[in-house]
Amino acid sequence: MPTSLIDADSVLAIEIGTVNTRVILFDVVEGRYRFLGQGSVPTTIGAPSNDVSVGVKAALDQLHDITGRVLFNAEGQLVIPSQPSGVGVDACVATVSVGPPLKVVALGLLEDVSAESARNLASTTYARVVETMSLNDRRDTVQRLDCILQAHPDLIVVAGGMEGGATKSVLNLLEAVGLACYLMPKDLRPEVLYAGNSALVKDVQESIGSLVNLHTAPNVRPSYESEQLTPSQPALAQVYRLVRSRQIRGILEVDSWTGNHLLPAATAFGRTIRYISKEYAKSRKGVLGIDVGASATTVASAFAGDLRLSIHPGLGLGENLPEILDMCSLSDVTRWVMVDVPDSYVRDYIYHKALYPSSLPISPEELAIEQAIACQAMHLAVKQASKAYPANVPGTRSNLLPWFEPIIASGSVLTKAPNRSQALLMVVNGLQPTGVTTVALDRNNLAASLGATASVTPLLTIQSLDATNFVNLGTIISPVGTAPLGTPILRVRMTNDSGAESEQEVRHGALAVFKLPAGQAGTLHLTPLHKFDVGMGGFGRGGTVKVIGGALGVIIDARGRPLRLQAEPSRRRDSLNKWLAAVSAGQA
Repeated sequence: MPTSLIDADSVLAIEIGTVNTRVILFDVVEGRYRFLGQGSVPTTIGAPSNDVSVGVKAALDQLHDITGRVLFNAEGQLVIPSQPSGVGVDACVATVSVGPPLKVVALGLLEDVSAESARNLASTTYARVVETMSLNDRRDTVQRLDCILQAHPDLIVVAGGMEGGATKSVLNLLEAVGLACYLMPKDLRPEVLYAGNSALVKDVQESIGSLVNLHTAPNVRPSYESEQLTPSQPALAQVYRLVRSRQIRGILEVDSWTGNHLLPAATAFGRTIRYISKEYAKSRKGVLGIDVGASATTVASAFAGDLRLSIHPGLGLGENLPEILDMCSLSDVTRWVMVDVPDSYVRDYIYHKALYPSSLPISPEELAIEQAIACQAMHLAVKQASKAYPANVPGTRSNLLPWFEPIIASGSVLTKAPNRSQALLMVVNGLQPTGVTTVALDRNNLAASLGATASVTPLLTIQSLDATNFVNLGTIISPVGTAPLGTPILRVRMTNDSGAESEQEVRHGALAVFKLPAGQAGTLHLTPLHKFDVGMGGFGRGGTVKVIGGALGVIIDARGRPLRLQAEPSRRRDSLNKWLAAVSAGQA
């Protein structure tokens, strides 16, 4: 595919999601790429169509009605590249997240070393590890064979053997894989991704290459101390594409439009976050992206280009939603609900949403429940993802979220919230950021598509990462420390462009807001009290920071980290509603 900055003018991006299928048209207008329009229809993976390309074509028809752009020729084929008459597009990219998570068997020499790395690699796509095998699990070849046959995996990820390390043990472990695949019908055999000792690639191919659909990737565990997942992720994305092409009708046709470059949506989302992190590398902070979708919640954390991607199918807001109750108690969800509803009502909503993922909240109670679920899903996803962060990530405490700038939030539950204060509060309550950060809302849910377009025309991605598509919700300042509630912990003085000043002393437990119109620059002078840390170099150290006004101003979140909610339900709900009102007050 072309990789120069502008090899393609018009670009069509296709997103095949669990609930909706979208098509998005970008083109050059007055020398700059613009988001021209989109079509969106329900995904047609199920009856009566049972073919996702039907939904894609319906969305393209809708896009034609909106933009007037003719995309198909007389034979009904998508025209690529565009013709002088204006018919067609110059390039097409596509992402997919529809379908159940891939069933994965992870193999490694040691349970807590290479086998863990195999599991971690699987977690960077839409997958669920159903079985883990290692040399120290004391199972013989026959037992491993039985486990693989019973698991019916879509993919087997094999790691093990550090560079220059074990060879015979890895080949012994692969015996069960070869035997299991030999016993399976050819059309039901899993893909096998080998990401172990590179010196063994030829031996592995000779050993099981004739029996399995074998793919190779760089070693995910080149040394005991080092885990390197990123180099293997492109190979995993290609395996995902192949599996989905077999499993889901219509994927193959859409993939052909992209030149066989269809991507998992989360992989494309991660690309965008990694690019942004390179732009913010001088800040020493990472960039955090979170996408709350129907199929999964995706967390992309990037540190100067070093991407840590994790996908959590059990935390999506679709058919897997009940799995959230396997990861936390129902009370962990209900604590975020702002209205008075019985716990049984919340539980029923979770199961109803799983049965009808495309259903929308139709009452204030249902909206409050769905937003509470999203909040808890983000909280759990980031908590799990943070285990893979580099040891030297700057932050306040190891049990808290490190410093990020900015935080990019995506997903319909956020972007389609009735007002932006609700979206911001979901993000802040769920992630609980520390220090000083900006929260940006991916208002059109373009982040994944922009990651996919980067391989076609990087300039499109660069020019689309602006305030038109990514709305600055506000700057969040979150002091960290210990003091009794009500104790003054931070003095804040804000000076705007006109020289006007406002000053406030913020008490522990409060959520205060400074109004600063969107796009207007301001300078914050922060003076922490009682040795609180605001990300200025240590506990008790203050300083100045330049900020740009967001949709909701500047928010001082002095509620504490980790955020502790009141135990008594009515008082807790009162607090949640007061915080929402406080955030709403910052809207200019």
